[in-house]
Amino acid sequence: MLVILHPNTDENANEFQQTWHYLNELPNIEVRKHHVKGEQQTLTEIYLIGDTAKLNRDFIATLPAVERVIKISEAYRVLGRHSDKMRHVGFDYNGIRFSQDNLHVFAGLCAVDTPEHVELMMRALKENGQQCTRMGAYKPRTNPYSFQGHGKACLPYVFELAGKYDIKVIAMEVTHENHVNEILECLEQTGHPTGVMLQVGTRNTQNFELLKAIGRQQELPVLLKRGFGITLDESLNAAEYLASEGNANVIFCLRGMKTSFGEPHRNMVDFTHVPVLKRLTRMPVCIDPSHSVGSREKSPDGLLDLFHATAQGVIAGANMVLVDFHPEPSKALVDGPQALLMEELPLFLEDVRITRAAYEKRCRLIKKGSE
Repeated sequence: MLVILHPNTDENANEFQQTWHYLNELPNIEVRKHHVKGEQQTLTEIYLIGDTAKLNRDFIATLPAVERVIKISEAYRVLGRHSDKMRHVGFDYNGIRFSQDNLHVFAGLCAVDTPEHVELMMRALKENGQQCTRMGAYKPRTNPYSFQGHGKACLPYVFELAGKYDIKVIAMEVTHENHVNEILECLEQTGHPTGVMLQVGTRNTQNFELLKAIGRQQELPVLLKRGFGITLDESLNAAEYLASEGNANVIFCLRGMKTSFGEPHRNMVDFTHVPVLKRLTRMPVCIDPSHSVGSREKSPDGLLDLFHATAQGVIAGANMVLVDFHPEPSKALVDGPQALLMEELPLFLEDVRITRAAYEKRCRLIKKGSE
């Protein structure tokens, strides 16, 4: 059961204290509290876990600080919508709004290699009006002898260059709790010139101890990639691990499913799940066409398969695109064959804009038809 308090409830007020005391005295019920910060208000959500079937929802709804009570059916208590259209969706971070109603492109280097390439990428992003990017410092690899990323050694110049070119948020994968600490320390040392969105890769989707550790920190939002060999429900429960520890600022990323039926693409593109995720959860939804397609193959119409896959996700309502670019793909240390070229950035962004406009037109059409 979910108890939502009135917006901006003061926890020192008598109304809150009475409500909190009553809920904590309920027998065989565990009480958990979460804060959801929006653009103009903060919501306090209280989760009642245990044998809630016998609880009197109508009475709880009359408690002094309570706005409404929602019955929870899905296992993902914090991140689920639970058929409640009023639930707060999205979050703000470092001046950027992430929600199910807008779209951001995170174009950048799958793996940081040189300061020169990082600067070329960030300069191009600024010239094209972008404030988000992806920069891989820690790279989990299937082959133990492959390049594993520069790690914390590259963080200072990545963050400083981001500040120079007004990049507000960097999506950066982490594979260990220590990486989170290194990122936080470097942000502090460099004066917080940018922000970081921690990325959990597909291999770590069910690394539950890592998820708990990332969830315990609430300063940095999280991008969780779907596990490539597990069900959607299992991946959603992985996201819930983050939220259950306190960090509900989570974006869910579709990156393709590992199966032989996806050939010749790297993975089976799963972007039709975008509207499913938006219906089931409050999370903004990201697509990763680079790791879904995994190549620069082109169709007879002249468009790259990667452009087509991106459009599939955007026309379905995706809120974020994570895509690989590189100044010199032949010299890239990771996934060079799938990286888009720098001169393709304006074209890619315009194609995304056209597709997003088509999605918004579809939404207006349906809304008009239902009036």
